[in-house]
Amino acid sequence: MGRLVVIEGLDGAGKRTFARALVAELDTLGARTTSLAFPRYDDDVHAELARDALYGRMGDLGSSVHAMAVLFALDRRAAAPELRTALAGHDVVLVDRYVASNAAYNAARLGQDAAGEVVAWVRELEIDRFDVPVPDHQLLLAVPREVAAARARSRELAEPGRARDAYESDDGLQARTDAVYRQLAASSWLSPWTVLDGAGDPDTRALAGRLLA
Repeated sequence: MGRLVVIEGLDGAGKRTFARALVAELDTLGARTTSLAFPRYDDDVHAELARDALYGRMGDLGSSVHAMAVLFALDRRAAAPELRTALAGHDVVLVDRYVASNAAYNAARLGQDAAGEVVAWVRELEIDRFDVPVPDHQLLLAVPREVAAARARSRELAEPGRARDAYESDDGLQARTDAVYRQLAASSWLSPWTVLDGAGDPDTRALAGRLLA
């Protein structure tokens, strides 16, 4: 059985770029790796509805914290069989965003911290009720908020027709989410965490070795 490793972080933290680099290092070490990213906007109807809500196309759905959380959770529930199959056939399954993103963003929306009601509710919903696989390790790309915001704006300009959604464009929400992410990591929520503070390029080779140890 392989290890489920999750990369978390704000919009613009560089998760996709980091994931590609980490997969490359794991491959050089001979590890059988595969990757998956959430939300699966193009592959799951729940994620598709959540995306529409984030762009204001679903009436007042986007204003409901718990409704949005359920949609994102249902996306992962639908992917759980795929994840289990991947874990059975690989040494590492690397996931870009997972359950902690649901906990962090919705706690931030409600003005709660990591000890708040919605974080416990997300865990009960996704882990206990939906039985999605529990991560073995979580990596937080804790880049400075200003850096993440600048990257998100640059990505918007570089991709014609792409606009930031309601979460991405809310700087206050992003700042609060960053704080909750750091609290989740400090409390080892669901699994051990490694926090990469963004002071420099992460040493992906050393990290790959630790993940396989």
